[in-house]
Parts: sequence; C-alpha cells; structure tokens
Amino acid sequence: MHELSIATAIIERAGALARANGTDAVAAVTVRVGELAGVVPDALDFAFEVARDGTALADARLVVEQVPAQAWCGPCAEEFPVGMPPFFWCPRCDQPSTELRSGRELQITGIDPSPVPT
Repeated sequence: MHELSIATAIIERAGALARANGTDAVAAVTVRVGELAGVVPDALDFAFEVARDGTALADARLVVEQVPAQAWCGPCAEEFPVGMPPFFWCPRCDQPSTELRSGRELQITGIDPSPVPT
C-alpha cells in the first residue's frame, strides 16, 4: 500500500509548512488527487490516520479533493473526460488525444491551522 508512504510525506510536508508559518498545530490538510494519480482516496485517508499518530498533526484531518481526468483534442478543440480505465479517444471527432489536461495531480493545496485555545 503505497498510500502510507504518500500519507507520511504529506504529514512531513504539511508540518514543515505549518512551522514555516509559525505554528505546529494543524487542523486539516487539503490535497488534490487526480483520477489517474494511482492513489485510492479511501486508502490515503486511512493511511493518513495511521501515519499522523505521534506527530504534530495527530489531530489533523485529511480533506481529499478528487480531480477527474480530462483530455484535450487539438483538432476539434474539445475537452472531454477520460474515465477509468482511461480512454483517450475524442467522442466528438473520433480522433486520439495526446494531451492530458488534468487527472495526475497529487498536491497539497491547503493547510488549516488549529485554533489557538483561549
């Protein structure tokens, strides 16, 4: 399950980003995961819960934004969903596409700090 190593990397990077912003407390980490990234969102969520124990992100939650795979057809200027399994054939002009516009993302897009107790 490679999601565990991905979750560990997310925790390390999010912790470093939080420290760079002057805090250790993180309430949530938001990541974008593309449909073709080879990551199972439920497995990533589970791995995050396991990997966060004993870290500064022990109470943080993971927010996964799923990104659908979209291809671009140059000949007819059509963007279309690729689906799973991926099919890179334009439904409009019946030509193969060579440009993937989205769907391979795996990136941290936000870190929400924990509120400071009063």
